[in-house]
Amino acid sequence: MIMELTSSIHHLFTESKTPHVVQMHAGKLDKMKVNEWAQANEMVDKHQIVEMINIDGAHLFFGAEAEKNSIMDLDFVVQNQDFDFLLDLDSKIVQVNDGEIAVPVYYMQQKKLSIGDRIHIKDGSFSRTYKIVAFVRDAQMNPSIIHSKRFVISQGEFQLLKQNTGESEYLIEFRLRDSKMISEFTQAYQNTSLPNAGPVVNYNLFQLLNALTNGVVAAVVILVSLILIVIAVLCIRFTMLATIEEDYREISVMKAIGISERNIKKLYLSKYVVMAGLGSFSGFLASLWVNRLFMSNMMLYIGAAPKTWLHYGITLFAAVFIFAIVVFFCNRVLRRFNYISAVEALRSGSMGETRISQNRLNLSQNRWLSVPVFLGLKDVIQRMKMFRLLLLVFIISSFMMIVPINFLHTLQAPSFISYMGVGQSDMRIDLRHSEDIEQRYAELIDYVQKDKNVLRYSPLVTSQFKVLNSEGSYDHLSVETGDFDVFPLSYVNGAAPKNENEIALSDANSKDMEKKIGDTVVLIVNGQEKTMTVSGVYQDVTNGGKTAKARLPYNQDRVLWYVVSLDLKDDGSQISDKIAEYEQAFTPAKVTDLKGYLYQTLGGTIHQLKLVTVLALVVAVLVAILITSLFLKMLVAKESGDIAIFRSLGFGLTTIKFKYVSMSLTVLGAGVLVGTILSNTAGEWLISKIMASFGASHIVFVIDPLQAYVLCPLLLAATIICTALISIQSIKESSISKMIIE
Repeated sequence: MIMELTSSIHHLFTESKTPHVVQMHAGKLDKMKVNEWAQANEMVDKHQIVEMINIDGAHLFFGAEAEKNSIMDLDFVVQNQDFDFLLDLDSKIVQVNDGEIAVPVYYMQQKKLSIGDRIHIKDGSFSRTYKIVAFVRDAQMNPSIIHSKRFVISQGEFQLLKQNTGESEYLIEFRLRDSKMISEFTQAYQNTSLPNAGPVVNYNLFQLLNALTNGVVAAVVILVSLILIVIAVLCIRFTMLATIEEDYREISVMKAIGISERNIKKLYLSKYVVMAGLGSFSGFLASLWVNRLFMSNMMLYIGAAPKTWLHYGITLFAAVFIFAIVVFFCNRVLRRFNYISAVEALRSGSMGETRISQNRLNLSQNRWLSVPVFLGLKDVIQRMKMFRLLLLVFIISSFMMIVPINFLHTLQAPSFISYMGVGQSDMRIDLRHSEDIEQRYAELIDYVQKDKNVLRYSPLVTSQFKVLNSEGSYDHLSVETGDFDVFPLSYVNGAAPKNENEIALSDANSKDMEKKIGDTVVLIVNGQEKTMTVSGVYQDVTNGGKTAKARLPYNQDRVLWYVVSLDLKDDGSQISDKIAEYEQAFTPAKVTDLKGYLYQTLGGTIHQLKLVTVLALVVAVLVAILITSLFLKMLVAKESGDIAIFRSLGFGLTTIKFKYVSMSLTVLGAGVLVGTILSNTAGEWLISKIMASFGASHIVFVIDPLQAYVLCPLLLAATIICTALISIQSIKESSISKMIIE
């Protein structure tokens, strides 16, 4: 998956000729000034200014319904001529004619669109219908966490839209002679008076955001795979020791007649080498097909790069590596032949001699438990060394089931909004930049204040400030200003800013700027340097995680967006009505509820993670079945004499079976308990490490107790009971007479 992801992103960026630096700009633009500066700059190889027509979602129809509740900016563009090409699903440059349109793959997935479907634009008396002829892969705006999407139309249609609807925005794009100059070039541009009413994004951020959704899924799969490798090693041990246990008479005979230990080891090893080879090669072939299931989302958005020998070589190497691990541990287990005699081979269990507790549990002292349950508990307690491997497998199986379930539930929970640098509220209203934006923003605040159904609200404005970096020059920092006590965030360290001299940094910015709580940051506020103290560090997986929060007056010259969050007085049943009310009153504002905001941003990731969670669940159950079966078969073979004695004393088969089931359930109970504790500690830590590169380094699981603490243990318990009953059927063959004959 990692090979597929990295090679596909590289292929997409190469074919589309993704720009190295993009300055987004809303408002009037002096193109001549930009062109003159770019032509005089030696770092610039190519540059272009891309004009976009931004259309309100209320005017765009996929079928009968308008995109009223969309958080996405709907931008209509013409195909670029020099670079930043928008590609179709065959990774070819999209070309459309009048009356045709190419739609982002995001909407293909969300709206279940097909080639030939129609899209309608209606704005007052203006109406236009387009036929979908292609779906667009956009290296800049592909991921759902980027709230802008580009539609490709012809030059004639673009001019028609420009004259009748929407507002113009611009992408000022640069391709550099050397991609290593991105940071230097960005600083040079920001230190000029060129158009900059919008954020600056670069090539590295595009790569990160494209890798984010599929990268999370791949990381979880890798986590499950590493756990499986541990279990595989235990499987090897169980399998070989169970086989040795069954063949101990044959082993003793071979040793007795003079066959060397080396040849006996070769006999066993050759069998496992053949099985390991077939298994590894079959797994490699199967992965070529199964991989498509988990990479379907990536292939839709990014496309599959042409396969090279390196792609197959590295993945085949992984299979060979697993084969080597199997052979290595087979050798390790078979080394035990070097230290036991022929007699020992007949006597010793594969786990080693049973370690009997000093404080023996006496059946005569039992008052509360049935005999088989008591004997099962007694066996587990007094033979801990034997059962510890089974315990470890149950711990790992529980861990492998619970961690993906908890992570999935966390992503779907409303509180996950806090990891996006946003406080939890019923509704969110985003105002786009326009010429009368200040007036519209003031009207919105006034409207909210007079709304009797609003319980609380918080207006927030994000604008850019210049910040002094470690090299003594200035970078641009996106700072959200307002009151952060109304809808508070969970801070990794520290707290929200309380006054104008404090600032909170996102986790990614804190690491990038090497700032911690109590350190100072110098901003340019109203033309003057202002020293700010870092009051807290929060998590943010949006905008590349590079944000900040302060109680400063916002920079009116560099406003990026306006947001108003609010809670309603009732239980939330009227949210849909309120959304419709505010959309109508403040069109083209984007009004969304919390659930809709999360779904539109993370829907693709959640869908892929569901597949991974189901995979982990199935694998954990199958592993539990396999190991329990191997272990009990080995145990029954080892204790065939004891079972025969039990039967001669009058114990029924059901009673003896119940003993082994109770042993398995006792170990399972301890394993689930430890596995659950590890899931909520080590599991959180591992997921946090995975998410750290995306701006969230301190994930706290939102746990569904029914799923994590009831359904998962019950599923494992039912599996273990059925497996135990099937695996110990061979006790029917144990009898005193047979033991005497043997």
